[in-house]
Amino acid sequence: MLRIGLTGGIGSGKSTAAAEFKKLGVSVIDLDQLARDVVQTGTPALNKISDHFGEQILLESGELDRAELRNIIFGDAKEKEWLENLLHPLIRERQLELESRSTSPYLVIEIPLLVENIEAQKVDRILVVETPREDQVLRTMARSQLSESEVNDIISGQATAEERRAVAQDRIDNSGSIPELAAQVETLHISYCELAKTSKL
Repeated sequence: MLRIGLTGGIGSGKSTAAAEFKKLGVSVIDLDQLARDVVQTGTPALNKISDHFGEQILLESGELDRAELRNIIFGDAKEKEWLENLLHPLIRERQLELESRSTSPYLVIEIPLLVENIEAQKVDRILVVETPREDQVLRTMARSQLSESEVNDIISGQATAEERRAVAQDRIDNSGSIPELAAQVETLHISYCELAKTSKL
């Protein structure tokens, strides 16, 4: 199956683009959501995380304290590697399961850090969603409890727009309205359907 890797910086509009693909009947796999699924309360992975980092990694509800976990692994390569070695195989297993169930002409895989971890991803084409940095900051602040400086720190730690363009075959300009974004998705959808037919020949 033709696999399209959908990526972009934080607050760029990846989820909005993914939603438009879904409206067209395309299967979309959100790797961020899978990462949340594998550490839900009571899962073996969450138990291992709490054993490793201690009870302070859990909220009173028993859920993972993502902010605390971010603080612990930020700048600590060894702890980040430990966490990735635990979670990546579980996420990959879920991804393959969902891929096997897909009946759409092609598959969109939403991968926020695709460019940063490009060697680990199995996609046929890369689609990048771009938006002005000021919009990224405002959108992210509006949907989270992060400050402007915290959002800018996250953006600075991600691949640059130039680095994404260097590896992407396709691009969505999300500096306009949602209908404008939807029109771009529809054009890409037609192209991807044709590519999917060719790849099956």
